[in-house]
Amino acid sequence: MPQELPGFYYDPEKNRYFPTKGPIPGCTRNSSAAAASSSNIQKPNLASEKLSIGRRKGITIAKLIHAREVYGKVLTFNKKKCNFQQEYEKIQASKPMVWKYQNTDRIADGALEQLHVNLQTLEGENEADVLVTGSMNGCLSLFEVGKVGQHFDYGVKCMPDRLWPHTTENQAECSKAQGGIWSHTGASALLDDISCIKRIGKHPSPVKHVLIATLGSETSGGAVYDLNLDPLDFNPGTSILRRISVVASLNCTIWTADCNSSGTQAVVGTNLGAALVNLETGVESWVCRSKSDVLSQQFDQSGNVILCGLRNGAIVTVDVRQRLQGSSVRLPKYRVPYPSCKTSQSSRKNIKNLTNKCFEIKGNIDPSCTIFMPSSISSLVYLQSYDQYFLASSMNGSIKLYDHRMIKRGAVQFYEGHVNSHSRIQLGVDPSENFVISGGENGNVSIWSIKSGQHLFSTKISNSVPSTVCCAELHRLPDGRQNSWGAWLGSREGLYLIHGA
Repeated sequence: MPQELPGFYYDPEKNRYFPTKGPIPGCTRNSSAAAASSSNIQKPNLASEKLSIGRRKGITIAKLIHAREVYGKVLTFNKKKCNFQQEYEKIQASKPMVWKYQNTDRIADGALEQLHVNLQTLEGENEADVLVTGSMNGCLSLFEVGKVGQHFDYGVKCMPDRLWPHTTENQAECSKAQGGIWSHTGASALLDDISCIKRIGKHPSPVKHVLIATLGSETSGGAVYDLNLDPLDFNPGTSILRRISVVASLNCTIWTADCNSSGTQAVVGTNLGAALVNLETGVESWVCRSKSDVLSQQFDQSGNVILCGLRNGAIVTVDVRQRLQGSSVRLPKYRVPYPSCKTSQSSRKNIKNLTNKCFEIKGNIDPSCTIFMPSSISSLVYLQSYDQYFLASSMNGSIKLYDHRMIKRGAVQFYEGHVNSHSRIQLGVDPSENFVISGGENGNVSIWSIKSGQHLFSTKISNSVPSTVCCAELHRLPDGRQNSWGAWLGSREGLYLIHGA
């Protein structure tokens, strides 16, 4: 067993020590560390102090550009050095535009995903952006995004109305400038309640296959489907039902799912635990068994580790490599104490009480590295740029950033202002991984800076919960303009798009 060295952590895969780094660049430090280093910070000059005052009052892009021309890319705000590009993107994120699409109620409250696909047209194959939406009433729909009407002259167009910022301009002109989404009757199908939509394979573009998971009902369990999009055909007489095939059916509720980067394995989170599903054979093997439902999941970049967020507030890290070698391997059993019960001393009288305050779980996990949040886990998101970091949210409104290397030290960043009490609300991260976006039970959409934790934006867009979110890829927004980020959100009331001004 490797010894613990101050300032270093041991990586068993690489069999070596690495220096323990602090939070991701730009993260705020705790108050004690800040106080300890405050004496070493030089006083800013008068011009920098004026810029700091401007920042506190709400600096404009014009002032920011002026400061860059005078002082360079590294600026001083509130006695802290920051990057011009990062501050510019924060200003954009704090003043976004929000659009609601007409006639899109009850189509995207279960799941949604934007994909770049090959589209079959009368002129041949063309690349296009498609939005795949799923509702809690089982409706699966496909919409073409951007350049609507270029390839087809039939079907239904859903045009956007601008919700934010409020405008007195002609709404029709605003909708025309933004662009709509397009679909036809053959581009929808009816399944059971849709709980998850994920692309199969993380990197291929155009996307060829999509994973769809259904929740299940009182009479039947959930199922995993494969939607073939190679190529997608929107011509008359076609139906996406012909493109949907069942991969596996489980005798349990499927809350969530994710695919590994190679597109060979999927993991499903159920009311019985987590199971791996071979996407070619449909064979499933359990990697985690728990009486607490697995409500959120995600593979790490290697595909060897799965984060599982449970209903009881626990986040466990499951190593699936041994399970991939053979399904006959028995899962080890653990009794994990809740945070208030962690103690090394106990008398015989309170053993029974302690037992009742532990939960049992089976799987290849390290119980000492289990994290507990105050309530049921709502969403988990790994950061791709920093593969040891992940975001987690719980149903009491907490959103936190964790580092796997320092998991016992707790969260490295907190995000305040999220409103939740019992809903499964997804977190979205923009492609550049600067911002986290989420809806709330108050009907608001909010944006936070991942690095600083700053709550940049919040406004009410719906009377129902915007529970689903997917971030648009760079330069793939409906109006064709180049934006640094954009995100789709879905609620029972409709489909929304939010992007930088």
